[in-house]
Amino acid sequence: MKFGMKSMETRIAVLLVLAIFSVVILATFTATRVMQPPSPQATMEPVARQIHMTLTLLGHGSDRQPAPRLQPDPAGGVTDIRMTRFLRHALERTGAPLEVIVSRVAGEAALTASVPVGDQGWVLLQIPDLSPPPGRWKVLAVWLSLMGLGSAAISIHSARRLTRPLQLIENAVDQIGPDGTMQPIPETGPEEVRAAARALNRLSRQLGQSMESRMRLVAAAGHDLRTPMTRMRLRAEFIADDDERQKWLSDLEELNAIADSAIRLVREEVGANDAEPLRLDRILTEIADELRLLGQKVELDAPPPVEVNAGPIALKRALRNLITNAATHGRGAQVQLRPEGGAAIIRILDEGPGVPPDLISQVFEPFFRVDQARRKSVPGAGLGLAIAREIIERYQGTITIANRASGGLEQVCTLPCKA
Repeated sequence: MKFGMKSMETRIAVLLVLAIFSVVILATFTATRVMQPPSPQATMEPVARQIHMTLTLLGHGSDRQPAPRLQPDPAGGVTDIRMTRFLRHALERTGAPLEVIVSRVAGEAALTASVPVGDQGWVLLQIPDLSPPPGRWKVLAVWLSLMGLGSAAISIHSARRLTRPLQLIENAVDQIGPDGTMQPIPETGPEEVRAAARALNRLSRQLGQSMESRMRLVAAAGHDLRTPMTRMRLRAEFIADDDERQKWLSDLEELNAIADSAIRLVREEVGANDAEPLRLDRILTEIADELRLLGQKVELDAPPPVEVNAGPIALKRALRNLITNAATHGRGAQVQLRPEGGAAIIRILDEGPGVPPDLISQVFEPFFRVDQARRKSVPGAGLGLAIAREIIERYQGTITIANRASGGLEQVCTLPCKA
């Protein structure tokens, strides 16, 4: 592991050290502001006046500090109940109790103690104000809020830096196309981010090569199978038994359909993005008319005009596969189309036997059949749903299949509407 400044580990460590140091500084500053002693004007000046008064009473004072005079009333201002109680207790412990009153007079830094002198009046004396500065709780709340906001900002920034490689991976996965590849990721930033980008780019290249290799392999296998299948078909024609000859020809036709479907599936997976604006309602109407001419039971509710972006040939093949699946295996298909929330929702309902719940998750797997015994009686290679899903997902759509409560299947195809 490198520990240069380009390393995410080093940057995060430095960031956390700075965050802790900043919090300590702010906390220290806040404490000194809240707990600072009173100003000298509020503490030492009242003490100095008491000294001068004492000297004046003893006959050693100056004219600048006259002896205290009796006042008919106590000092004005706001009574400080807390300081009054403390001073009365102190007087009880040190001598005769007195009903003094401590008040805060506007414009004066010190407190004023009003001391009763029998029936003659009151003597006003200034005493030090040793209480914390006013508004200390507001100051503390403000600084605590600043520390909290600062810590939250630093924590969020650190979390984003920590999760940036994970976000990079998530974004890269979202960019993977139907062919298994994605756009190259810039290999910039801290060393950990660059390493993740390099790994993803390398994985994308390997996936692309694998997909191309599989396409070539399947295409070559399908092409090579045709020659021996042609020879077998010619030989089957010379079989004398009509029933046996028909069985051979039927098996060869099924092999040919499987080979063609497999090649078509691979082509759909790596097919080019040939999207263009299409009227989905018109495509569904054409498919329904075509299947009815072939004797299929297809009902199409009056579709509203909906426009999507897709390849015309590929999308028509996908929807035909879905509707044919319902009409063939579900004793008829009922097709519905409606726009909803910026998407085109296609529902294909049938009244067939449905799919066992433990097999419903496998319906999109290539060559999947609910009942293998029906392979001879029902035409097809078992790739129609797999091909349909590849096409729909290529155009940012989704397909779901679920059993209906009343019986049969519900196929739901969702495609984003054209903006």
